[in-house]
Amino acid sequence: MLLQPADLPGPLSQCPGSGPIAGYIATTRSANPDLAHRLTTQWNDLKSLGATEAAINLFAADPSACNSELAAVNKVQSAASLVVAFAEQGQADRAWQAGILGFTPPVPGELPPGVARGIGTGLGASSWTYDRTPVRLACWQKNVFVALVVFTNLDATAFKAGTVAVDARLN
Repeated sequence: MLLQPADLPGPLSQCPGSGPIAGYIATTRSANPDLAHRLTTQWNDLKSLGATEAAINLFAADPSACNSELAAVNKVQSAASLVVAFAEQGQADRAWQAGILGFTPPVPGELPPGVARGIGTGLGASSWTYDRTPVRLACWQKNVFVALVVFTNLDATAFKAGTVAVDARLN
């Protein structure tokens, strides 16, 4: 379900800890304890909303970006995907509306530049995208899944291809 190497332009390498969210948090804990603490809290919040499992896959052109917050890597090319599974579709929708890892959907009708919400994103009614160089982000709910894809310092074509690939895997 996550981004795969074939979905991405080169030369991006997979970051250590990619896989189940608990493993990523454990890997991040030594290099960035504050981020690991925030992720633990956010994961616990998602579980309280019905999340049953989550996985994350990160890729970066420089290993230093592997322990940074999503979309906060300065000039390094990076791509990340997170997919959270819920027991029921209603739980997934409520979690998407509440926000994933601090990324909250924009208020309908109040879209700042670079932000789209809903069907126009190509990801369904429960979706939003942000596209302002250097960050491109998509967050959407499909079935019992909520997905988050973040590209930094990569072009719009690569972002679209990665997002479409993740969306196609959410079944």
